[in-house]
Amino acid sequence: MPGIVRVFASRAVSVLRGHTVAQRANIYTRPPKGKIGTFETAVGLGLFSLVILGPSGWILAHLEDYKKKE
Repeated sequence: MPGIVRVFASRAVSVLRGHTVAQRANIYTRPPKGKIGTFETAVGLGLFSLVILGPSGWILAHLEDYKKKE
């Protein structure tokens, strides 16, 4: 337990000394420069589906081949 107290005490001392790390998020409040159309959305979703579901579909389609002991 004293180790945890030491960690919090060292952090408190560093905050009091002014050694803080400022974190900033990159948040943009403006609208996008260009709109994404229906075709681009469909192609993007199709490619994501293919990349994610393709390998598992290949394995399931060839499951009997993997079960054979040769």
